[in-house]
Amino acid sequence: MSRRISIEELQSYLWNSAVLLRTNIDAGAYKQYIFPLLFFKRICDVYDEECRQILLEFDGDEEALEWEENHHFMVPKGYHWNDVRMVPENVGAALVEAFHKLEQANMEKLSGIFGEAAWTNKNRLPDRLLKELLEHFSSRILSLENCPEDELGQGYEYLIKKFADDSGHTAQEFYTNRTVVHLMTEMLKPESGESIYDPTCGSAGMLISAIACLKKQKKEWRNVSVFGQEINALTSAIGRMNLFLHGVKDFQIVNGDTLKDPAFLDGDRLKQFDLILANPPYSISQWDRAAFASDKYGRNFLGLPPQGRADYAFLQHIIKSMDDKTGRCAILFPHGVLFRKEERDMREKLVRSDYLECVIGLGPNLFYNSPMEACIIICRMCKKKEYQGKILFINAVHEVERKNAQSYLTDQHIEKVVKTYEEHELDDDFARMVQMEEIEKNDFSLSIPLYVKKNDLTMEIDIRTAQERYESWKSSSDRMKMYYTKLNQMIEIKLDS
Repeated sequence: MSRRISIEELQSYLWNSAVLLRTNIDAGAYKQYIFPLLFFKRICDVYDEECRQILLEFDGDEEALEWEENHHFMVPKGYHWNDVRMVPENVGAALVEAFHKLEQANMEKLSGIFGEAAWTNKNRLPDRLLKELLEHFSSRILSLENCPEDELGQGYEYLIKKFADDSGHTAQEFYTNRTVVHLMTEMLKPESGESIYDPTCGSAGMLISAIACLKKQKKEWRNVSVFGQEINALTSAIGRMNLFLHGVKDFQIVNGDTLKDPAFLDGDRLKQFDLILANPPYSISQWDRAAFASDKYGRNFLGLPPQGRADYAFLQHIIKSMDDKTGRCAILFPHGVLFRKEERDMREKLVRSDYLECVIGLGPNLFYNSPMEACIIICRMCKKKEYQGKILFINAVHEVERKNAQSYLTDQHIEKVVKTYEEHELDDDFARMVQMEEIEKNDFSLSIPLYVKKNDLTMEIDIRTAQERYESWKSSSDRMKMYYTKLNQMIEIKLDS
């Protein structure tokens, strides 16, 4: 029976499916099972809806039901949701077979999308539990009429965040704080017809945010080309489902290692994109540094990052992937990239290249399940003439809201940062435009307190946990050691002279 599902009902419906797994499956593994079931149910319900419309349009001609152009996805006979629902035993095996048949019938779109979860492991997923899950999902009809793409997409994003909350540190690979993503998107201003890329796309949240930005402005979004690469196979599948459920059709998400084997090429060079959004895995040590030293795509033009920190490898990949004229990027990094000694020479080359447009310091706890402070680096291949040779520094460390042990940016925080970036409304306590010569005098450190000094006399209540306070103290301590060393060097130079 058709009935529009409210957002609240949808969220409850989706989360209660995960609750059924709680005694059998670890929280970190929920996504392996719930997302494929949700996607399978959606495909079948939309297919049924399309069949009803086709029969009306073609006066009951059942041959029209077989025409692929009339469907989002083809559902082979015998492998519909309702067919699996009627299976009395070995339900896991029936699901696996249905998934494979669906992928085969829609090879270009769905190849590998359902993953390789252990559906047939009856110790973890007995028939009783799978039948409960199927019955739970069957309680709603997820047709387009009942649940439009944007609304189901919101429900899917809600589920991604809930899984992130439940699964702890494993969430970083597929979830980025959505308020930070919104800020990054608002600053880059995607346009109709552009190409948008995320080299470490996770569940595709940043790509979807760019599409949502266009929808919000009532601009054409269906002509945007979307590209992403993700090293984790399950997460890349979740990203593909996410885009489909949001109604995005023109996209390519590839499972693979961006640094080792970049997926998007144009001849013997990297493909160029108009807009790039990214939250690379921070400071990873397991990467092929030796191969990067002789990278055939020239992604070491700033230098060779240390083995223990691949942050500048991702940065260089992103800059090399930007269109020479329209290319711009926003990258979420830990604050360390702004001042760490081992990356000093790469920072100098980055500053001198004049691609770096803006550095924004964010408050603690905005990296998922990590108390460290984050920063956003914005680069642009063609800066406006009046901004060339300069970098805008924004100190938004205090622009953060904390509620129920979660940190996020409010609409007011986002609006303040975006307005400062777009209009260059400078305030010594919040933002400064800094000449390259001043950065050179600071030995090419991009540490924000060197350029924007917060004059805040108000007292704030610290509601962080002990671990969060320790991590924040350690980060501050590392910065203090750097400043102390620099001060001693300046004193020695003065004494020598």
